[in-house]
Amino acid sequence: MDLSFGDIFLSEFLGTGMLTLLGCGVVATNILARSKGFGGGWLMVNFGWGLAVFAGVFVAADSGAHINPAVTFGLAFEGTTEWSDVPAYLLGEMAGAIVGAALAWAAYRQHFDLEEDPAKKLGVFSTGPEIRNYGWNLVTEIIATFVLLFVILSFGNQPVDLGPLAVALLVVGIGASLGGPTGYAINPARDLGPRIAHALLPIRGKGSSDWAYSWVPIVGPIIGGILGGLLARAVY
Repeated sequence: MDLSFGDIFLSEFLGTGMLTLLGCGVVATNILARSKGFGGGWLMVNFGWGLAVFAGVFVAADSGAHINPAVTFGLAFEGTTEWSDVPAYLLGEMAGAIVGAALAWAAYRQHFDLEEDPAKKLGVFSTGPEIRNYGWNLVTEIIATFVLLFVILSFGNQPVDLGPLAVALLVVGIGASLGGPTGYAINPARDLGPRIAHALLPIRGKGSSDWAYSWVPIVGPIIGGILGGLLARAVY
């Protein structure tokens, strides 16, 4: 089925918006003051993001559910996605990520107002390293996103049909195993879109949006996605 620019944009906008609404939401419920889910822990966040991907993939099914520029670039290099369609995917993903993050903020508005730590407020929106070393942080994001793309592309070569559930469980697994150093952005839109929302929204006492780190969860996932796509193209 041939999709227009608008079809792709809308599908990716809605899917990525659902992804960041639910993904940022699970982080908010884990770390913001007075939340009923406060202190739920890292695995709760992993599963929450996995289920956010699950929902986003269903919503964006019409466009192939990239909901991630790293996936878009990986599939373009692998040959599945036409390069002429890439701008529509990227614009939809970025716009959806910003709006989804803004909706998560609206849902937790009172908790943001009560939370005193600016770092936690930013942590709802975007990733950050536990040990700040841009080179190694970049390596972590490259490896994690390479795993994401290569394994996703391997699904089509296996006698199973788990659909979005397979991708959701993969994201949970990546978070549990490779997410510790950087918070596993593995998706430039998931990090940059909410970071832009953080910068623009009237969040009380929000502090810096940490733009000095922001290039890592953009460049790392794109490199990892391309490498995963190229290897899949070579071996499958």
